[in-house]
Amino acid sequence: MDSIYSTAKVCPSEECWSLEPELTEIMATSRSYKRLLYAWEGWHNASGVPLRSLYSEFVELSNKASRMDGVNDTGAYWRSWYESPTFEQDLENLFKQLEPLYQNLHAFVRRKLYNYYGPKYINLKGPIPAHLLGNMWSQTWNNIYNMMIPFPDKSNVDVTDTMGYNATHMFRVAEEFFTSLGLLKMPPEFWDKAMLEKPTDGREVVCHASAWDFYNRKDFRIKQCTTVTMEQLFTVHHEMGHVEYYLQYKEQPVSFRRGANPGFHEAVGDVLSLSVSTPKHLHTIGLLEQLTDDAESDINYLLKMALEKIAFLPFGYLIDQWRWGVFSGRTPPERYNADWWYLRTKYQGICPPTRRTEEHFDAGAKYHIPGNTPYIRYFVSFILQFQFHEKLCQEAGHTGPLHKCDIYRSKEAGAVLEKVLKAGSSKPWTEVLQEALGTNRMDASPLMSYFEPVTTWLQEQNAKMGETLGWPDFNWVPPVPEGYPEDIGKNACKLFLLGQNKKNYLMYLDKKSKASP
Repeated sequence: MDSIYSTAKVCPSEECWSLEPELTEIMATSRSYKRLLYAWEGWHNASGVPLRSLYSEFVELSNKASRMDGVNDTGAYWRSWYESPTFEQDLENLFKQLEPLYQNLHAFVRRKLYNYYGPKYINLKGPIPAHLLGNMWSQTWNNIYNMMIPFPDKSNVDVTDTMGYNATHMFRVAEEFFTSLGLLKMPPEFWDKAMLEKPTDGREVVCHASAWDFYNRKDFRIKQCTTVTMEQLFTVHHEMGHVEYYLQYKEQPVSFRRGANPGFHEAVGDVLSLSVSTPKHLHTIGLLEQLTDDAESDINYLLKMALEKIAFLPFGYLIDQWRWGVFSGRTPPERYNADWWYLRTKYQGICPPTRRTEEHFDAGAKYHIPGNTPYIRYFVSFILQFQFHEKLCQEAGHTGPLHKCDIYRSKEAGAVLEKVLKAGSSKPWTEVLQEALGTNRMDASPLMSYFEPVTTWLQEQNAKMGETLGWPDFNWVPPVPEGYPEDIGKNACKLFLLGQNKKNYLMYLDKKSKASP
């Protein structure tokens, strides 16, 4: 399954596109309804469909192994890592707490997309077509921030164009943040053996960023096809956070060289990214020329953060909702795709832009499904990172709104973080949390506090426009654009337009898109 995913391509002509960088770039930068649809459908067919039969076989084998370990199925085994009999209910309570914020963001974004694409493709009471949100899986929406900017006359918080970095320097910048807190630098083996850019020798690799511990206390690596963007700078900090965790607990016995729970591992790098992404920090390291401090600039910044963080929450929650159903048998193979889209519409308020059937396997178009990486850890991490951020900011002596805090160069904040990291999984996660934060429970209140200014602003905007919160037209599906090559689903690598090259094909799509950008 890993091999199928890593080698999947979409071929509009003799030239083929990989997920990284070509398809990802199209999803992030194009505003053509048809071009985005072509990239989205092509990838979901090329990567997902070949996995369908293999995945049901994999589920049987995985469950067999889990039962040999004394648990009912693989989903139950994964949930056991969180050591809580109320874990599923705790997650549901957290999501319900956050849902009003998400629905206000969704309504605002839907209105902006309606203004751009028109009523043919956007229903103001329905879900949003999945290919229009700047990301192949609609999991983060910050790539369409330039369509959403509340106050365009204010300074731009996207510093991609001013970075002037190469991939290695991005990792050096991240390392310097860790060492500024008194944490450990990367060992020589990291710089010698990590894969920081996509290979140019023709090798096929999984470009999805990942960090690796080789369990010899010295060899730690990152595998990432890094591109020089602000978003990737945050990804670099996230992945280096994993390595920092490895380094800190490397002297623990092997069985304790893990995060206190899987969400702790995912939270570490993201905690730092909350500081790195602030205008204050970007100005400090020379990426933002002018630092402005006013209410409108704050709303710009917080909306961009919401498009990344708040937009992700239902996606982070539903992936394993689907997978737990698959492992338990509640979702049999003949309902894989139907239940996938039921959950994505229910929680995210998005819908497939073309008709999808049980011949498709759209869950498989997301790396973590064929890669068998549990996903609820990311939802947990998004709660924990704001809890940690609040505590670290207190230790750093920060005063004022939480979203303006930068813990850069604070040894006091670093000392709290170091204590958490060194423990690994040698203690129950609730005990580690209690020692670090003074509470043994996950709490979304710090996240809500962080986004409070933009939450209020979104509520005001939606009330002014009379927006419908949610998507009561649950089953609405957008039409296929006129002139769209509807037979793409039969063969994602079919040659289109008599061998036209990619450039000409995209020009053709643009020309055919007179009524829809």
